Amino acid sequence: MIKKMTLFIMSIFFVLAQSASAEVYNIDADHSHIGLSVKHMVISNVKGKFNKFTGSFVLDKADNIEDASMKIEVASIDTNHEKRDEHLRSPDFLDAAKFPQITYQHKKVLSKEGSKYKVLGALTIRGVTKDIVLEGEMLGKVKDPWGYTRVGFTGGGKLDRRDFGLVWNKLLETGGLIVDNTVTIILEFEGIMQK
Repeated sequence: MIKKMTLFIMSIFFVLAQSASAEVYNIDADHSHIGLSVKHMVISNVKGKFNKFTGSFVLDKADNIEDASMKIEVASIDTNHEKRDEHLRSPDFLDAAKFPQITYQHKKVLSKEGSKYKVLGALTIRGVTKDIVLEGEMLGKVKDPWGYTRVGFTGGGKLDRRDFGLVWNKLLETGGLIVDNTVTIILEFEGIMQK
C-alpha cells in the first residue's frame, strides 16, 4: 500500500514538473496566416483567408506539442471578392450568423521527426466536430529585439467540407462541380512565448 502511494505521489510530481517546464505561446495574428484553397469549376483554385483569429499552443523543453487551440471568426473570411464572401458567410456555407466561430482543439501528436510534426485535433465548423490530421514543420525559435521568444510553424491539411454540413453545389454541363468538396488548409503561425 505504501509503495503504491509513493508511486502515485511521484507521478503527480512528475506531471507538475513537466507542466512547470512547458512553454506557452500566444499566436501573433499580425504575423500569422490561416488560408484555404478550393478548386473552382475543375479548372482553377480559389484561395481565401480568415483575417481574425486567436490561439495558443504549448511546447515542452524538447519542442513536443503538448496542447494547441484556436478560435477563428467566420465573418472575417476574405477571398478578395465581396459577393463571394457574403455567400460563404450565408447559410449555404458557413452560416456566420448562427455559427460565428470555427474552433480547433489539439488531441495528440501522431508523429514527430526532427522539426516535422503530424498532429490530430478536433475541428468544429457549423457546430459539427470532426477529427483532422495536420502536418507541419517548426521553422525555428528566435529572440526578438524586445526579449520575447518567438517560434514559427508552417503546415496544413485537407478536409471534406461535406463532413461539416457544407453541401451547397451546382453541376457544370460537363458533369464537374462548381465548388470542389476538398478544401486545402494553409497555415503559417508565429507564436510569442508568455513570460
